[in-house]
This record gives sequence, C-alpha cells and structure tokens, in this order.
Amino acid sequence: MSGLGKKLWVVVTRAAKSQDEIMKLLPDHLAQITKLEKDGHLFAAGPMRPAGKEAVRGSLGMFVLRAASEAEARELADSDPLHKTGARTYELFEWTMNEGRISISFDLSDQSLKFT
Repeated sequence: MSGLGKKLWVVVTRAAKSQDEIMKLLPDHLAQITKLEKDGHLFAAGPMRPAGKEAVRGSLGMFVLRAASEAEARELADSDPLHKTGARTYELFEWTMNEGRISISFDLSDQSLKFT
C-alpha cells in the first residue's frame, strides 16, 4: 500500500512585528483566510505553540494549502495581509499526505457538527 500521495503546501508563519500591529491586521487576515477556504485552497489553519509551553498569542501559526505548484502556493501565502505588510514572515513546505483519518459527524436532530 503506497498511501494517498496527496501533495499539499504547509505555511509556517511567525510574528515579525508587535502583537499590536498584528492585531490591527487580524480582521483582514481572517477575511483572506476565509476567502482561501471558500475558494477551495485552504485545507486547515490555526495557531501553534510548543508542547508544554504557554501560548503566546499570534507568535506562531500554520496553514495548509491546496495548490498545483510551489509558485501558486507562494502566491496564496503572499496574499495574506500579515505577510504583505511584513507583520509576519513565513516558510513554505511541500507536504505529501499519505495516511490519517478525517471524521465528520453531523446530527440532523440538533444540527450539531463534530469534527475529529
């Protein structure tokens, strides 16, 4: 068995300016992330922190993109207002997703959604 072999692009993003500057741009960042999601480019996104350490809001994050090439992935990452303004910097990684499980449950009775 060779696995799924789905190529994705991982963007690891780090704060480069003050938290205040990042927070001013947060609504624009979230709007762009939502656009990437609605356009089908965003697989997942969110903040990260080292295991066992206290979170420093906005210091480290990651998003996973669907893109046909490195150039397209970089263009999508560059479209983030936090990257455009230099408030955050990023590294781009190619990732081949081979194994794992995504489970989604939707209960019609109460319209609840569970993602595990």
